[in-house]
Amino acid sequence: MEIHHSRVRTCIGCGQRDDRSALVRVVADRRAAEPVSPVPVLPDVRGVLPGRGAWLHPSADCLSKAIRRRAFGRALRLTQAVDTNAVQQFVAERHGRLD
Repeated sequence: MEIHHSRVRTCIGCGQRDDRSALVRVVADRRAAEPVSPVPVLPDVRGVLPGRGAWLHPSADCLSKAIRRRAFGRALRLTQAVDTNAVQQFVAERHGRLD
């Protein structure tokens, strides 16, 4: 029996389902987090970083929606504050300016 994993994921920003090739996986870098500091959220372009991942369209619109809705913490099951600077920089460098 073959197991087929779905390549469709849901963007945490807009909520639309899309093929994972159109999305970027993000993960919480729990190793770098101190109890009082925000947990860094990193883009996982190669899809190899350990831990629970969430998926995001690499667009300024979806990123701002995810930040505004506090979707990163919820999707990654974090109770601490999150630091999305690395994801913001990734989107800005590769997919246009952020407003």
